[in-house]
Amino acid sequence: MTLKIFGFGPATGLPDLSPFVLKAMTLLKMAGVDYVVDTKGFNKAPKGKLPYIDDNGVIVADSTFIRLHLEKTRGFDFDSGLSPQQRAESWAVEKMCEDHLFSIIARHRWQDDENFARGIGVFFDKMLPAPVRGPAKWAIRRSLIKRFRTQGVGRFSEAEIAVLGARDVEALSTLIGDKPFLMGETPCAADAAVFAALTLLMDPATNSPTRDLALARPNLVAYRDRMMGRYFPEFADSEIRTSDLASDRSSL
Repeated sequence: MTLKIFGFGPATGLPDLSPFVLKAMTLLKMAGVDYVVDTKGFNKAPKGKLPYIDDNGVIVADSTFIRLHLEKTRGFDFDSGLSPQQRAESWAVEKMCEDHLFSIIARHRWQDDENFARGIGVFFDKMLPAPVRGPAKWAIRRSLIKRFRTQGVGRFSEAEIAVLGARDVEALSTLIGDKPFLMGETPCAADAAVFAALTLLMDPATNSPTRDLALARPNLVAYRDRMMGRYFPEFADSEIRTSDLASDRSSL
């Protein structure tokens, strides 16, 4: 039985709308595990979030626990060849992306009206039936914006968010440097999270000062392209521009 991963599905030229789903899919590809994507499993998500996997009847939720499951069941060491110091450093970078940069990206995508209309809003327009589309989009956005405030990222001004995002981008650019991957010549587990962060951050549907800064770093753009070509070659040349998204939305 082929492993099944539950995600949102591709949109706006990306393999998936969620950085956590994209991270998990990248980990599966790193480990050489064949999988199929199921976009109908959100209502049954064990933790109320995606991704989760069904591995021959074993349900595992959360991208980090999916990694641990793969290491245990497939005997695959994502950080093979790294020293204890490097393993610690890569874990710290991964959590910077997941617990800080991912939140900044989410705020830009969900809270900004124009970004939402160009990006995630288009996805909802396609997935939700017309009678409930407006109220459902409003309710989901309202819930997420309240969560941003509870988490903390929603309490900062746009200028303050730009400062925080810049620190993350500068840190990633410095750490990657001229290496092909985060820790050297071979991708490690943290590369899945870094790749997911940069891919969603550079999404052409979402404008932000943090995105502009990332796109101005040639090594980050090259890294994103290198990872995309290696693991998702079918999306390597995909770039849906803002005008295309606007046209797509108006035709619905």
